[in-house]
Amino acid sequence: MHIAGNPAHLTAQQRELIEIAATLGREKFAPRAAQHDRDATFPFDNYQDLREAGLLKICVPKDLGGLGADFATYVMVAAEIGRHCGATALSWNMHVSSSMWSGFIADALDMTPEQRADHAINRRIHHANIADKGLVYSQPFSEGGAAAAGKAPFGTLARPVDGGYIVSGKKIFASLAGAADFYGVLCTLDKPGATQRDSLYLAVPATADGVSVVGDWDPLGMRGTVSRTLLLHDVFVPHTARLMPEGLYWQAAARFPHMFATLSPTYMGIAQAAYDFTVAYLRAEVPGMPPVKRRMYPTKQIAVADMRIKLEQTRSIFLQNARDAQVDPDKDTRMRLYAAHFTIMENANALAALAIRTCGGQSMLKSLPLERLYRDSRCGSLMLPWTAELCMDRLGRECLYESGERDEAIE
Repeated sequence: MHIAGNPAHLTAQQRELIEIAATLGREKFAPRAAQHDRDATFPFDNYQDLREAGLLKICVPKDLGGLGADFATYVMVAAEIGRHCGATALSWNMHVSSSMWSGFIADALDMTPEQRADHAINRRIHHANIADKGLVYSQPFSEGGAAAAGKAPFGTLARPVDGGYIVSGKKIFASLAGAADFYGVLCTLDKPGATQRDSLYLAVPATADGVSVVGDWDPLGMRGTVSRTLLLHDVFVPHTARLMPEGLYWQAAARFPHMFATLSPTYMGIAQAAYDFTVAYLRAEVPGMPPVKRRMYPTKQIAVADMRIKLEQTRSIFLQNARDAQVDPDKDTRMRLYAAHFTIMENANALAALAIRTCGGQSMLKSLPLERLYRDSRCGSLMLPWTAELCMDRLGRECLYESGERDEAIE
């Protein structure tokens, strides 16, 4: 079953890249997934495969040596990778996001001619690092406060100095911590009265003085992301570290909200994987398992029908969301975005839970992938910037209130 449903509607590039991801997933990522999950180790081997296949540069513009994929292409490829290894897909998203923010999204933003010229110089450096050198960028986001949810300035500060900035702060759940070559750090310009409009997006070299990775990593799921804590203590970076001009990240975040739903393709892939395994198990087609078919039981057939309905509902809203992505979406598009993100995250876990119930006791064994899919799927709704609760909160409020509307005080 194709991750995008009917591949006839895809472009030639989309079909090619999804097939590359599917081949890597089947032959490389899936066989390694259990070990990386068990040991909570980063999948460096998978990243070498991504590098050799050209997928690290998927969203780097073609004129800068990349594949020039658009948002819709990226999310479908990410879903296919998530089908085989959720941790690889989720951490890969943190890498590719740097190319999207500084690439086609930045191209659509309002900049002065001076800002655009400066950005062209800086992003050429960073995109060359990815396209020509195969380096890995991450995007540590969370700080444990309201900033990750878009409600306050980032606590990580960048103090302007001659030639660049001095960066200090802390990022938690920093995917690729200890694995990335550069950390795309979201921070705030250190000045009196700074607000979210004073945001900065800086590429901090992993080898820079003052950068350290600390803490253990032993979570419920997504163990292969190795999202440890990143500490930045008086780290100097030059002006060329800017992945966007000063203050432009705030504009990008406000005008291209679909970027905050780029975690959900991973969970679309997990939903697909849960269904795939259930069908193979009931048909006695799981390698290494006894050839005992279980498909003839009505209870199993009804359960699979329920799973297929949930899967196609999830896929439909996932694909609609991919097609909708653009700068300055209208209100209805934003509402669909919240609904899509919530649905994908919640349905992935619902499908994994139903798969376990349908396949029975064998599915609890770590020799089979279902228990890992269940644990990984449960993590999706907890992830900032858009947890399930935040999606519901935004959706309900924005459905009922137009911009600027307030309730009258009740006496």
